[in-house]
Amino acid sequence: MIAKNKCRVGTRSSQLALWQTHHVIEALQAHFPETEFEVVEMSTKGDRILDQALSAIGDKGLFTRDLEEAMHSGAIDFAVHSLKDMPSVLPDGLGLTAMLKREDPRDALLAKNNVKRVEDLPAKAIVGTSSLRRKAQLLSKRPDLDVRDLRGNVQTRVRKFEEGPFDAAILAGAGLHRMAMEDYISDYLPLDHFIPAVGQGIVVVESRLDDELMLEMLAQINDKEAQTCSAAERAFMRRLEGGCQVPIGALASIEGEGLSLRGFLGRVDGSEAIIKEKQGAVAEAETLGQALAEDMLAGSGQAILNDIRKG
Repeated sequence: MIAKNKCRVGTRSSQLALWQTHHVIEALQAHFPETEFEVVEMSTKGDRILDQALSAIGDKGLFTRDLEEAMHSGAIDFAVHSLKDMPSVLPDGLGLTAMLKREDPRDALLAKNNVKRVEDLPAKAIVGTSSLRRKAQLLSKRPDLDVRDLRGNVQTRVRKFEEGPFDAAILAGAGLHRMAMEDYISDYLPLDHFIPAVGQGIVVVESRLDDELMLEMLAQINDKEAQTCSAAERAFMRRLEGGCQVPIGALASIEGEGLSLRGFLGRVDGSEAIIKEKQGAVAEAETLGQALAEDMLAGSGQAILNDIRKG
């Protein structure tokens, strides 16, 4: 196969982002050993604004827009992201053109004083998270908890958890695994209640749709199962117009020719949490995601979304 002589790869500069970028490059080099890959580190708006909650900034491209502008200008050939950071609608001319095999999608509990489960946290315990979804899920199970914002890269959040007033913190298990920080995990949150963010655990490549040679190269490392599951999850999110301001989650799984999708939508204060599940065919992943979203909206989901958007 014909390959590019050199590829410029855009990434955020955190240790996790760089790990994911080198993971993608290693996969590509196994197929294209003669190609040179140059890593281009960039700072995104989400990296620069750390004194506000993600939901308060209100920007759907917090962690992606700067990289996408670099792709459009030709400064980089493709960018590597955590799929859960990707908006439901991408800029014209760009697409999600390769996904790697999914890491464990579960959220992880970090807790002090040998606490092992959310149920065992002391009354009014202080829990850190940057996610409205996690806040809604925590409060729906434990309305007495004091959930506070915890921003920064993985290492920063773990340090703030250790040094600050927090009794516990919730982070994605995948990021802790990739940073070899599993020892901090007290427990994995059960998927029957703590449904993860859309795309959680998946490393994704975004590139220009008119760069046919790059598309052919990226096709060699694409994981079809991750692609199918994320298509269902992202269709669910897109129909609900979900971003960092809406507490939603979704997780798809494949069994044979069947696809199962579980979705979550809730109120930030935990007073209402909707969890629904739907099955369909692998070949109709997006249709399944849209159908599950419609089920949510047909119940109290539309009222929840209306109230969130009222502010």
